[in-house]
Amino acid sequence: MSSKQNTIKNPVTLTGTGLHTGKAVRMTIKPAGVNEGISFKRIDLPGKQAVKVTASNAVMDEKVTRCTAIEFEGARVYTIEHLMAALSGLGIDNAIIELDAEEVPGLDGSSLEFLKALEQAGTTEQEAEKDIFAIQEPIIVSNKTSTIVMVPHDHLNISYTLDYDHPVLRSQFFSRSIDRAVFTKELAPSRTFCLESEADAIKAQGLAKGANYQNTLVMSSQGPLENTLRFPDECARHKVLDIVGDLFLLGYPVKGAVYAVKSGHALNRALIKKIEAQRLKYKSVSYPAAEPGVGGRVFNINEIMKILPHRYPFLFVDRVIEIEPGKKGIGVKNVTVNDGFFQGHFPQKPVMPGVIMIEAMAQTAGVVVLTSGAHNGKVALFMSITDVKFRKVVSPGDQLLMEVEILRDRERTAHVKGVGRVDGEVAIEADMMFSYTEAHYLNS
Repeated sequence: MSSKQNTIKNPVTLTGTGLHTGKAVRMTIKPAGVNEGISFKRIDLPGKQAVKVTASNAVMDEKVTRCTAIEFEGARVYTIEHLMAALSGLGIDNAIIELDAEEVPGLDGSSLEFLKALEQAGTTEQEAEKDIFAIQEPIIVSNKTSTIVMVPHDHLNISYTLDYDHPVLRSQFFSRSIDRAVFTKELAPSRTFCLESEADAIKAQGLAKGANYQNTLVMSSQGPLENTLRFPDECARHKVLDIVGDLFLLGYPVKGAVYAVKSGHALNRALIKKIEAQRLKYKSVSYPAAEPGVGGRVFNINEIMKILPHRYPFLFVDRVIEIEPGKKGIGVKNVTVNDGFFQGHFPQKPVMPGVIMIEAMAQTAGVVVLTSGAHNGKVALFMSITDVKFRKVVSPGDQLLMEVEILRDRERTAHVKGVGRVDGEVAIEADMMFSYTEAHYLNS
C-alpha cells in the first residue's frame, strides 16, 4: 500500500435501509482534501452538521452494543463499521460522506457493496504522507469473557478466536495480515450475524428493524436460516472485519498485531481509546524542539521558561506539543514521586492535588496565549475558574496530558477550556479566565 494519502476520484451514491433503525437512507461519498480525514455529514439536520471520525467522537455508550457510532455536538451516525472497514481496506484516508438519516445503509450486512462502490469511484493519490501510528507497547483490554491484546508489529495483523456455546459456532479461528487483497477477497464479503435464540431479544431492544435473513446471518443449530455461508468461518471473519472498521475510528492507520478472543464492538472501542492514549504519549516525547513564537509545534522546558515566569518548585508543565499559538495546545506533565507536593499529599498514598492539576493546565494555557504575538510583553494572571470536575486520581508514574482551547481572547482577558487526561481517561476539566498585565508587574 502506498505511503501517500488517498481520496476517492469521483462521488458515488448508495441507497438502502439502516440495519437497526429500519429507515431509508441515501448516502453519497465525496472526495476530500489532504489531512481532512473521514467525515460524516448529516444533511437532514439543520446546519448539515458534520461529524469527523476520531477516537474522541466515538460513542462509548454501553447501550450502543451491536454497532459502532460517532457523535459530535448532538449529531450522531450509527452502524458505520462496515463502511469504515471498506475505506480502511482500500487505503482511503480522506472522504466526506453525506447522508439524509442517522444510520449508514446496511446493504447486504457486509462491506462488499461499499467496496464495489468505492472501487467504481476510483482513488486518487494525494501529496501528503499517511499518518501511520505503530504500536510501541503492548495493550490489553478485557472483560469477564473477552480479551484483546495488541502488540508491536511491522504491519496490521489480526487474529480472532470465536467460541460460542452453539453447535455451529464453536472454536472458529481466523488470522491474516491485513492488506488490500486480503480485505477484498477474504473479509469484505463476510456478513453480520446473530444467534436465532437472541433475535427476539434484539428486536425487543428496538434494534434490527431493518434486518432480514438476507442481510443478517441468523444462526440456528443447523446453520443460517434461509441463507448459505460464503465461508465456513464467515462469522469469525466478520468479527475481524468489525475490528478493521473500528480501528479506523482512530482517523489514521495503525500497525500492530491484534489477538482477540470473543470480543465485540465495546471492547474494540476500549482498544482504540488506549491506542490513542499511547499515540499522544509517544508524540509528547518524539517531536523535535521548536523556537517559541515562530509557529513551531513543540516547546521544551527551556523554551517554556522563556515564556512563563514560573520556576521550581512551581513550574508544572514539562513540554507543550501540537500547539496552535493563540488557539489550542497540549501540555505534558510527567508526574514523578520526586514532585515536592507528594511529601504531604499524601505520604502513604501519593495523590496529585487537584489545585496543582488546575495550575498545570493554566500554565499550559499561558504558553498557548502568550505565543500568539497578540500579547507581547504581557503575563497572564488567573482571574477565575468555573465548572471544575475531578474525574480520576493522578499518581506518580502517570503522564498528565492537558488539552487547552482558547474559547475567547480579548485585549485584556482570555477564556480557556482545559481537559487533563491520563491514559486517555479524563482526570480533570475546567473553564478558566485570565487577565493580562505588563510583564514588569512581577518585578515591581
